[in-house]
Amino acid sequence: MTDASNTTIFELADQFIALANQLSQQEGDVGKVGTALRFAAARFNAFEAAIKSADLGAEKDSALEWFSGEYREMLNDNLEDHIANPPVMQDTSASAVNDDSVQMFKG
Repeated sequence: MTDASNTTIFELADQFIALANQLSQQEGDVGKVGTALRFAAARFNAFEAAIKSADLGAEKDSALEWFSGEYREMLNDNLEDHIANPPVMQDTSASAVNDDSVQMFKG
């Protein structure tokens, strides 16, 4: 087991992603798991802000701006990575191809 003080954010993220992948297989719904993961992140980040803030009411807007900016930057980096390296779909059965559980984003 890795010493917690030496664990990188990427190693921690890989553990969350592994769990999300497992739950996606169990649930058969990537969108549902993605939504749950975003909710969990929001809930934990609100907790983080609350314990780090002397006055969360007064600092709420700053916290929203900071966390939103961090998320936007991380999401942008990962979207760019998937554009450059598209994921390979494991299951190409008719049910997987016609799966509408994940919203298709159209610009």
